[in-house]
Amino acid sequence: MLELDDIQHILLTRTPALTGRYVFLSFADAESGRAWLREILRTVRSAADVGVTEDDRSWVTVALTWNGMRALGLDEETLATFPAEFQQGMAARAAMLGDTGENAPENWVDGTAGPDLHAIAILFARDAAERGRCEMEHEGLLTRCPGVRVISSLELEAIPPFDHAHDHFGYRDRLSQPVIEGTEDIPYKGSGGPLKPGEFILGYPDESGLPYPMPDERIARNGSYFAYRRLEEHVGKFRDFLAEHGETPAEQELVAAKLMGRWRSGAPLTLCPEVDDPELGKDLHRNNDFDYKEKDPHGYAVPLGSHIRRMNPRDTAHNMNRRRMIRRGATYGPHLPEGQPDDGKERGIAAFIVCANLIRQFEFAQNVWINDKNFHDLGNERDPFCGTQDGTLEFKIPKRPIRKKITGLPAFTTLRGGAYFFLPGIKALHYLAGLGGNAQADAHLEGAK
Repeated sequence: MLELDDIQHILLTRTPALTGRYVFLSFADAESGRAWLREILRTVRSAADVGVTEDDRSWVTVALTWNGMRALGLDEETLATFPAEFQQGMAARAAMLGDTGENAPENWVDGTAGPDLHAIAILFARDAAERGRCEMEHEGLLTRCPGVRVISSLELEAIPPFDHAHDHFGYRDRLSQPVIEGTEDIPYKGSGGPLKPGEFILGYPDESGLPYPMPDERIARNGSYFAYRRLEEHVGKFRDFLAEHGETPAEQELVAAKLMGRWRSGAPLTLCPEVDDPELGKDLHRNNDFDYKEKDPHGYAVPLGSHIRRMNPRDTAHNMNRRRMIRRGATYGPHLPEGQPDDGKERGIAAFIVCANLIRQFEFAQNVWINDKNFHDLGNERDPFCGTQDGTLEFKIPKRPIRKKITGLPAFTTLRGGAYFFLPGIKALHYLAGLGGNAQADAHLEGAK
């Protein structure tokens, strides 16, 4: 039984937010950090008390880095129980993750590569007015905690039209997410059955049948790991690429679909390889109902190196249920309407990859699925959207009688920030807020029990 009242809502709830903000923070001293945490905890909600109703206007989440828990005063013995990859942080593991060249930490723009990154406050809001209200509240909190410094912040905005989520390239988003056993979510056809909670939440059995070993239970139970990635999307470059490789709008749309593995409507090429089917694309009961081994083993519909085939190889991967991840996040930056030249402004996706095991899930995907040039024996390819591209790689589109090979694939995205966070349960947040042992913190701790 999931302890919903102790799990932060973001793990289990997709909120209907249209805007928001990420605030990256640093604690100059432990007491200031704990004071900030005690106050913001009043707005952090659990999965048990978050519904998707008109009364819900904003949703707050708090996560911490390993250095952040140390800055709050967590003892070294407990800190040492966290896995090495989390202790080291994403920036220290950049070369292994393929974050090199323009994607390297020294080029990140948001301060997330530094050791003084301690926490993130995640705000999702239904509209700009509610976001503004929450921002003013948080600014007031910061004035009461002078030892807490904002390293950077990122304003989030959904892209019109708002009837479905999509990225700046125009692709429908949020189409293939795993369902956690014990929740009320319904797995749609092709999405696989519900997965054991321990694949995403510490303290529960995973697909092996056993709980994954977790750090100190006071901190770790009902928590999870976040791999944060801020990807700038080069929309002008992407549109120029489509124009170069497609003579007509229809041909350009097909090239875009081949890169992704889906039409921009969300319709999978496996089910409609020649012509888009927007009705299929928005039908969650049908748009994931496909596999590759029998229907498309050679990639004539969905190229072997396309984004969705890499990120979810489905029945062509061994033990796929141990590799699944949940993605949460939003778009940022202004929408660039079709037909308008690139305005030079940054826009993209800022997402959190949720998993219980950073190495087995997130880092495996980065190394083997995204950046391995020989994935599916392709030889000289990486993921066309989130792989590290340096202009020397290619993208092959299988076709009878002669395949199409695009050489010199440009980088459509650039990594602008990243970090590993731990998302504690509600009780663990109260525990961390009370490390100083003062009366106010004890009262909060008592209320969390």
